[in-house]
Amino acid sequence: MTATSARTGIIHLSDLQPQVTGAEMVASLVPPPQFDEATFETYRADAAYPSQQGAKETLMAFSGIAPAAKRGGFFSRPKKGPELKPGVYLDGGFGVGKTHLLAAIYHAMPARRKYFGSFIEYTALVGAMGYKNTVDLFRGSELLCIDEFELDDPGDTMVMTRLLGELVASGTRLAATSNTPPNALGEGRFAAQDFLREIHAMSASFQTIRIDGVDYRQRSFDGHAVVLSESEYEAAVADAATRGVASDDPFNGLIGHLARLHPSKYIRLVEELDLVGVTGVRELTDQSEALRFVAFVDRVYDAQIPVRATGLPLDLVFGEEMLAGGYRKKYLRAISRLNASTHA
Repeated sequence: MTATSARTGIIHLSDLQPQVTGAEMVASLVPPPQFDEATFETYRADAAYPSQQGAKETLMAFSGIAPAAKRGGFFSRPKKGPELKPGVYLDGGFGVGKTHLLAAIYHAMPARRKYFGSFIEYTALVGAMGYKNTVDLFRGSELLCIDEFELDDPGDTMVMTRLLGELVASGTRLAATSNTPPNALGEGRFAAQDFLREIHAMSASFQTIRIDGVDYRQRSFDGHAVVLSESEYEAAVADAATRGVASDDPFNGLIGHLARLHPSKYIRLVEELDLVGVTGVRELTDQSEALRFVAFVDRVYDAQIPVRATGLPLDLVFGEEMLAGGYRKKYLRAISRLNASTHA
């Protein structure tokens, strides 16, 4: 099956061997489908968290769209705003609209050459094309948007810092997001400081913008991710089979297959699917397996594909030991997305 062929019936992701070229990776550097129409106007700031409206106005200015000026006296002059830095960093919890705002920047800036991708997509591109070719590709671009900037891999962080430094020197503007865990008192309040420390050579180029709030993905439901019985699962798969559904039985087969593919190829696994199903979900105890599953979940969520599963609730797939470790933010983000995908 090619990347462009229509998918109908039931397929098994563990049987697929997708391929992706550097040119295809570059072509995919646009906002995910659910953010095709994302604008500042459609961003609904929560009045309970003023930082959301403040972030929106700051980013509108960054994008060249000045928010409505407040009128003063007859002879008053508009105040000159602070000098904008070439980069903005959006720091906040899960589901507060950071990606929506990042996509709004992308759509609002009238740039001839602009790119939007996740941190892992950019690092995968460097791996596929080489550092010099990647710099040459992006040099001269007017905007680079980086969603989910990761700080847990020193090597990748160093490569990205060096890349961004070269691009800023040539005039490229940058916008990046990252996540702050939302649940522990005070936890994650220093995520922006972590970001600036890790990209120390670039820290003066970024303005950090804090966005508080609650996860919008969790507002409409409570409890665990949805778990189906065997008969319910079979019915869901059969219903989607007329369009395109992936059903992997068991979960272990999918996890093993992900280990044999580079994460940059995961996007091809879920292309043109209406449903992703897995049976026999279990807790992941291997860190590498868990991180690959996170990358897979990101691709499924970006494509807005519903997920159906049997076994352990998918929000419990990462055990307490993992959630207490250094990749906590990644796992919490994946849990949020899995919960939403099983309720879709």
